Amino acid sequence: MKPKVFLTRELPPKAMEYLQAHTELEKNHEDRVLTKQEIMAGVKGKDALLCLLTDQIDAEIMDVNPDLKVISNYAVGFNNIDIKVATQRKIVVTNTPGVLTETTADMAFGLLITLSRRIAEGDQFVRTKRWEGWAPLQMLGMDVYGATLGLVGLGSIGKAMIKRAQGFHMKVIYWNRTRLSAKAEQELHITYAPLEDVLAEADFISLHVAYNKETHHLIDKQELALMKASAYLINTARGPIINEKALVQALKNNQIAGAGMDVFEQEPQLEPELYELKNTVLAPHLGSATIDTRTKMGMMAAENLLAVFEDRLPANLVNKEVLDGIGTWRK
Repeated sequence: MKPKVFLTRELPPKAMEYLQAHTELEKNHEDRVLTKQEIMAGVKGKDALLCLLTDQIDAEIMDVNPDLKVISNYAVGFNNIDIKVATQRKIVVTNTPGVLTETTADMAFGLLITLSRRIAEGDQFVRTKRWEGWAPLQMLGMDVYGATLGLVGLGSIGKAMIKRAQGFHMKVIYWNRTRLSAKAEQELHITYAPLEDVLAEADFISLHVAYNKETHHLIDKQELALMKASAYLINTARGPIINEKALVQALKNNQIAGAGMDVFEQEPQLEPELYELKNTVLAPHLGSATIDTRTKMGMMAAENLLAVFEDRLPANLVNKEVLDGIGTWRK
């Protein structure tokens, strides 16, 4: 029998066709985030839940259905799911890592260039018919070529940023919780420095750490104060890594030159003053938003889910503690 699955929001067409062919699928028919009560109603009587990063899956939702076997998250991150509770209830949790690395790195570097060269600001300047022709001091920005890029976090996306930076002959310095070997640093042509030094020396800071208790407000008032007045901050990781209130004050006071943001602390709401600041580029969480990448994510989420019902180890298992071995995952 096909597993019964509840999907909290429609995925790209290829993934939807795959799910419809291999599962008994019930889905959210509206293009919006479901309420907690709607998710609870949807998950009743289902074998699996396929959810998004915008869905907060807690103990109350899991308790609605004691027979729930899988929570497949359509995202790399999984801080929206109470992993501890899921593991206690022997519910398999999976995610979709790897497929969005290059796409998100493209977005981060795109924000970096757009911000430093004032492209979005210039677009609005032209569209509002204020442009009266070329002028030598008009909308001067900052060179990317030859500048110093500071990477905070060096996972797969951080490493993908190195390749892009090298195309612009940028000097790359990094901080990571675990330092690379000297050989690896040499091969990548990057230099390690303590976080404080990376913040103080770089012309561009790009955040690529995972979000957890240790990285909540990793960039706060004190860290922003270390940055150069000419420096730019880029965030395509998770919103709460930055204290958004502190960032607003740093931007308003020209303490830093600008910020390119694809994620926000309380998204979709922003700190109100961010909307009005010209030294920002604000994107609606587009990091993985290409047809190819979002389709791959959907296929991976579906395949992770189906693996459990085919007595196979899911390729992207988050809570390995739930397994005693393939075929004995639920006792």
